[in-house]
Amino acid sequence: MSDCKPTVVLLACAALFVGAFPEPRSAGTSSGGSQLISAAQAQSPVQSPAARVHSAVRSLIARLRGRTMPEGIVKSNGRIEATQVDVAAKYAGRLVTLTVDEGDEVTAGQIVGTISSPEVEAQLRGAQAQVLGSKKALATAEALITQRNSDLTFTKTDLERAKSLVERGNISQQTVDQRRNKFEDAEAGYRAAIEQRDQAKFAIKTAEADVQRYEAILVDLVLVSPRSGRVQYRLARAGEVVAPGQRILTILDLNDVYMTIYLPATDAGQLGIGDEARIIADPIPEYVIPATIGFVATDAQFTPKSVETKEERQKLMFRVKLKVDSKVLEKYHRQVKTGIRGLGFVRTNPSIAWPDDLMVKLPQ
Repeated sequence: MSDCKPTVVLLACAALFVGAFPEPRSAGTSSGGSQLISAAQAQSPVQSPAARVHSAVRSLIARLRGRTMPEGIVKSNGRIEATQVDVAAKYAGRLVTLTVDEGDEVTAGQIVGTISSPEVEAQLRGAQAQVLGSKKALATAEALITQRNSDLTFTKTDLERAKSLVERGNISQQTVDQRRNKFEDAEAGYRAAIEQRDQAKFAIKTAEADVQRYEAILVDLVLVSPRSGRVQYRLARAGEVVAPGQRILTILDLNDVYMTIYLPATDAGQLGIGDEARIIADPIPEYVIPATIGFVATDAQFTPKSVETKEERQKLMFRVKLKVDSKVLEKYHRQVKTGIRGLGFVRTNPSIAWPDDLMVKLPQ
């Protein structure tokens, strides 16, 4: 670098130096994070070409120096993710409307589409007609009960009168037997009318249950968003016939955004659920996003390819989930982009203070 002191030559050498060394990415407890953050925060929004070249050179040199993180703070590569929720068809039918597209914001309970099923609509009308018919049958049965009860009362009184008359010899035993038969017939008719009424009530309940079932199906044919978020994928088009269980939309829950990182057992074992963490995304290194540790895997696994250093890939790692603060998501959910990479920072000792370059910094 001493041979490139003139300004023009310095700029040319610096540009050549930057192009010759692609930026490495830190992993696990690898070095350079503090310098990276400081360099990113030091940059002004608008820089001259010369300043940009000098800044790139300084950033590259800082990466190559290999400075370590402060004692008790660990960093690792990760990727911003969000919980995905599918909107699927519960029943078969034709997708009549789909009111949202990929990238649209939706709220919980919002209608996002409708499915038509003429067969279910016809079955609902049939069940409703069955309810009306069963109610008419019930009214007929109740009227018949009144009539049969009247017959039963008359024949019972007639039989009792005949029994007293036969004792005095005013009528024959045959007449008493005839009246007894009439009473028994009236009693059987009354019981039959009661049974008919019970059957009509049962038919009403059955038909009403069918009505409720078909109405529930029609309700499920109206597709609603189960959560607030952003449409990630649209997997069907209006006019298509969909099958039961077929996915229509995939929605990102922007209230559940996190970064997944991988740490060795010596670091993961010292973390606690709810401990503070920090996230720095590659596209916006000037901001430090607050997060908490939401999950630490109980079983180790081989390090995924996202951890890029050879030394760390040779270890068994534990998956750790860093959940972005809910208040931050509430304010900046429109700016959330999943899939972007960055760095996650955790403290193995919660009593250690965060360094200045890892203090929370968000857009104003």
